[in-house]
Amino acid sequence: MAQVIDGRAMARALSDETAARVAALVDRTGQPPALAVVLVGDDPASHVYVRRKISECRRVGITSIEHRLPVDCPQTELLALIDALNADAGVHGILIQLPLPAGIDAALVLDRIDPAKDVDGFHPVNVGRLSTGTGGLVPCTPLGIMKLLDSVIEDYRGLNAVVIGKSNIVGKPVAMLLLEREATVTVTHIETLNLPDIARKADIIVAAAGAPNLVRGYWVRPGAIVIDVGINRITRDDGSTQIVGDCATHELDHAKAVTPVPGGVGPMTIACLLSNTVLAAEKSEDA
Repeated sequence: MAQVIDGRAMARALSDETAARVAALVDRTGQPPALAVVLVGDDPASHVYVRRKISECRRVGITSIEHRLPVDCPQTELLALIDALNADAGVHGILIQLPLPAGIDAALVLDRIDPAKDVDGFHPVNVGRLSTGTGGLVPCTPLGIMKLLDSVIEDYRGLNAVVIGKSNIVGKPVAMLLLEREATVTVTHIETLNLPDIARKADIIVAAAGAPNLVRGYWVRPGAIVIDVGINRITRDDGSTQIVGDCATHELDHAKAVTPVPGGVGPMTIACLLSNTVLAAEKSEDA
């Protein structure tokens, strides 16, 4: 029977550590870290995510500053808000909730954020620092994935890791983090030829393709560790909906360890966002 890696429990432990760092920062500076969250438009899922992030900020003592802009907000207005947040010494982290409405250039918007306040780790400067191993703020989901893996792996050297998905948000950065640990990494995607054969050679599989139940039991060799990043809503035969991952978890009893969906990578992503916000505040003390 595969070990289920409890992302919720690990997220709570990380958030407790973050709360202790917040308290120490307040003792030193008299000011808690502050995260500005910018939401543009009325995407229902984005509203849910923002509420969850704000709630977790409050739990650990981070000040949350919410900016809600209408769906028809001009791009110039959004950029001006980011400029103001960059210049505000009381704001330590800036998060632009994605996706942005049509007509707004997301790349331009994310590039406008001060890299030192880019707690999502999406700015090209932070991406470059990650790729060269020279620090910077690491994207939250890949950071959470590595913490989940660390709970079951002591030494990555020589392990074969297969990343399914090549996004800038998950696939590429997690591949770089695995390379830093001396794993041998193969980056694939749903168009990769002979993908099941490649996956069967892996000691570690990170499934981040956004394809429900893509990774079947026969793709996974006995003793492999499987991190399921997918969050997919499917419709059952009776018309009800269900959230499933990219892996057919019920077929993976022969794996060493797996993450559930929900309750695996998702909670760790938010916990790492809080940790990054405190890290940005701590670094600002030396600026």
